[in-house]
Amino acid sequence: MKRIFLFLLTNLAVMLVLSITMSVLGVGRFLNANGLDLGQLLVFSALVGFTGSIISLLMSKWMAKQSTGAQVIDPQSPRNAREAWLVDTVHQLADRAGIGRPEVAIYQGEPNAFATGAFRNDALVAVSTGLLESMNEEEVAAVLGHEVAHIANGDMITLTLIQGVVNTFVVFLARVVGYFVDRVVLKNDRDSIGIGYYVTVIACEIIFGILASVIVAWFSRRREYRADAGSARLMGSGQPMIRALARLGGLQPGELPKSFEAAGISGGQGISALFATHPPIADRIQALQTAKAA
Repeated sequence: MKRIFLFLLTNLAVMLVLSITMSVLGVGRFLNANGLDLGQLLVFSALVGFTGSIISLLMSKWMAKQSTGAQVIDPQSPRNAREAWLVDTVHQLADRAGIGRPEVAIYQGEPNAFATGAFRNDALVAVSTGLLESMNEEEVAAVLGHEVAHIANGDMITLTLIQGVVNTFVVFLARVVGYFVDRVVLKNDRDSIGIGYYVTVIACEIIFGILASVIVAWFSRRREYRADAGSARLMGSGQPMIRALARLGGLQPGELPKSFEAAGISGGQGISALFATHPPIADRIQALQTAKAA
């Protein structure tokens, strides 16, 4: 979840800065004497939208390291047996998945792990000390397989393309609404647009950007199921991933109740579920069990 949140936050910030800077510099002349030139506006919106998401992707590995304090393990000289096992396991999984061997890092924190990077053959897999201390080696390997599957599936690239599309519509619609407010609501009949346009555009970009995050989160949840299935393929069985998910949910291995809602680990309820980048643990376990039975 952390890698997705960082990506979305960086993307929103970059998009806002780009759109404001380009407007101030006069790049993208979509406003003329006849009003809005929608064709020019669409080109401007796509330029800002995709540039923001691409910059976020290129910065993702560096941002993840800085924000988590992750320490990359030197594969040639790991400091202890645990680090050597981690590097060896990730490299074996990467070889099975047919991708380049990613960097491997450890960071201090609650049980979690993530993969990020702009390229399939130059990625980063990081795991927290909390996860290493709370799971056995087979369960940790399953989680690492999940992260390697994210890389092999090109999930960060897919997320970038989706984010670029929604960014384009955010920028486009924000300026259409801004123009409407300036001309119709505030009744500005001067040749130039007024301050109301700029204020409305900035406000709409923030609001629409948050709403766009719901769409991105929905796609992210779909990719999590694929990564779980990928882990099962790389491990040769879905059982290690099922046990790892149960462990993350605070359950003993094998203790899989009918409903996780009572335990408060259903992955988000109500409005918060719309912004959740991961499906409920119960649903992920059920999907793995269904695939195993098929």
